[in-house]
Amino acid sequence: MTAPSTATRKFLGRLSLPERNFVANALRAETVGGVLLLVAAIAALVWANVPALQDSYESVRDFHLGPSALGLDLSVEHWAADGLLAVFFFVAGIELKRELVAGDLRDPKAALLPVVAAICGMAVPALVYTLVNVTGGGSLQGWAVPTATDIAFALAVLAVIGTSLPSALRAFLLTLAVVDDLFAILIIAVFFTDRLNFAALGGAVAALAVFWLLLRKGVRGWYVYVPLALVVWGLMYNSGIHATIAGVAMGLMLRCHRREDGPGGKPEEQSPGERVEHLVRPLSAGLAVPLFALFSAGVAISGGALGDVFTRPETLGVILGLVVGKAVGIFGGTWLTARFTRASLSEDLAWPDVFAVSSLAGIGFTVSLLIDELAFKGHPVLADEVKAAVLLGSLIAAVLASVLLKLRNAKYRGLCEEEDRDEDQDGIPDIYELDNPEYHLRMAAIHEGKAAEHRRLAAEMEAERRALAEVTGGAGEENAGPA
Repeated sequence: MTAPSTATRKFLGRLSLPERNFVANALRAETVGGVLLLVAAIAALVWANVPALQDSYESVRDFHLGPSALGLDLSVEHWAADGLLAVFFFVAGIELKRELVAGDLRDPKAALLPVVAAICGMAVPALVYTLVNVTGGGSLQGWAVPTATDIAFALAVLAVIGTSLPSALRAFLLTLAVVDDLFAILIIAVFFTDRLNFAALGGAVAALAVFWLLLRKGVRGWYVYVPLALVVWGLMYNSGIHATIAGVAMGLMLRCHRREDGPGGKPEEQSPGERVEHLVRPLSAGLAVPLFALFSAGVAISGGALGDVFTRPETLGVILGLVVGKAVGIFGGTWLTARFTRASLSEDLAWPDVFAVSSLAGIGFTVSLLIDELAFKGHPVLADEVKAAVLLGSLIAAVLASVLLKLRNAKYRGLCEEEDRDEDQDGIPDIYELDNPEYHLRMAAIHEGKAAEHRRLAAEMEAERRALAEVTGGAGEENAGPA
């Protein structure tokens, strides 16, 4: 009888080389987008709070454009929230599809921990908000506001403070954000759809079916898909379901696994989903999300208003949800899953590292602002106050996480250097070649060459020392005679 396996899975262990490369490329683009997002948010706050500019900000934000006959005569702010963010959610849909078919989420055992962590990281902030507002007599409409994590903003914070997170921690943060986006999409679709136009919804479904069929037939060309995507988006908007759901649906339809029998019988280097994501991500991170931030983050800030944020139950619930709820939820979900399964923490990391990343996930910006606008649609003053709470809560979470991560930065820097070391200069980090005999032969040749060079230098130095000794000795003999 075979003995039962007692092997444990390593949580936050070393990634495979392809997964490491994918995470590095994805997060590099997200970091650039996060910096632009940060700049846009600061610009919005300045524009909305400088007395000479306030009126122009409101005029531009509230300016309406679009074909009214199609039900699309929207304000600039509305276009940014419903139109531009559809691009963001399209990329999120592709990321989710890739994680499901080729990433960490394809293996149920490996997916269990980040999924549980993400669910707890959304449930606990919602619970914190609800408790604060039940005890304080506030509105429960904003329960979903503190549930979201903004991966781009979090990475921008990492870039600003200059910390070096190991790839495993970065991958954990990315997977959390992907699952977080999935549940945010479900929350928006289920809880913020107050009316349905079944004719428009049927048209959107039919257009999505055409989109899917064209993909399966291998039809190519942006001139086919972009107009069709606009039709899908317009119909989805008029159906009453939030228009960003159209972006997610189209992203999920793209094939994200690589075929072994690609063109010419060769394996594909990139799947269609990866190619499209590579093309669209700069548009999402560099234009769509920063413009949304520019027209959504512009709230009036004053000393009195900031003080009120800590006294009003709706705003206090958002701040505590982001700062406390996110950290406790993600860390608690991670610890409990590791405690009651065979997963164990990597020897290179410690639980304080998990708590620091959990705190970083408390930066909720893009999706939090979107949910705020949906939750408090009929209460513009309260919506602006909650926006201020999102900004302040995200700032507090960023400062807390920065302090915690900086305390461990020396350890992280050492792990990153170990991950990136490539002494044989073959383009593959040495840590991934330790079981490759050819790597050890290359390293032996390198060390033998270095040893020969050191022996040559030692011989030259010894010869110089002897020559100097002979010269010094000869001079001493000449001066040794009687005076």
